Amino acid sequence: MPLTRRDALRTAAVGLVAAPALFAVARAQEKKAAEFTLPPLPYGYDALKDSIDEETMKIHHDKHHAAYVTNLNKALKEDAPDFVGKPLEELLANLKKLPEKAQTAVRNNGGGHWNHTFFWTVMAPKGKGGEPSGDLLKAIEAAFKSVDDFKKGLSEAAAKRFGSGWAWLVKSKDGKLSISSTPNQDNSLMDDSGTPILGIDVWEHAYYLKYKNVRADYVKAWWDVVNWKQVADNFAAKK
Repeated sequence: MPLTRRDALRTAAVGLVAAPALFAVARAQEKKAAEFTLPPLPYGYDALKDSIDEETMKIHHDKHHAAYVTNLNKALKEDAPDFVGKPLEELLANLKKLPEKAQTAVRNNGGGHWNHTFFWTVMAPKGKGGEPSGDLLKAIEAAFKSVDDFKKGLSEAAAKRFGSGWAWLVKSKDGKLSISSTPNQDNSLMDDSGTPILGIDVWEHAYYLKYKNVRADYVKAWWDVVNWKQVADNFAAKK
């Protein structure tokens, strides 16, 4: 049966009423899609158990990392809505451009999200991560004389980091390598001093269940699960 003029007008009116609601739903879905999400681990919780125990991995990833993601999204939504959907690296490199109210929360939680996402990838089950080779090995030897000297230097930076923080192997814009350490969840992206290609988390929650207060033992065991294949890819990648 063909539509009457009255039916057609009624249908059009319903459409006009529904359109704003549909637009609002679409916008909400778009904002939801722009939120940061917790990435899965690239291996099982127990995959690094000789160096990092299963319970620590579960708490570290599912609780601590997840909290950084939740708090980052909350800070952007509430205090910096114009920055929702921006790439994380862009946010960290331009913290001072954020509304002042959001800067500390994004620094801490955005840094925590980036650092941990990176951290999971530079580790692999023992025997699976390979060894330094190729251009990476040449760069390490040029900067530190030998791999052993480099390991000693990074281990010292990790052990001597006061309180919570990270120790890093950083690639500068000219391709040279250096060791640094940062407090809390800071990293070299925030001051444009280079690109991290390897890093170790020395917050107590990263090791305390297995190693108690002996951070040096954790750092020593961590070298067994470094994913040198990924570190080489990080070194080879353009910024």
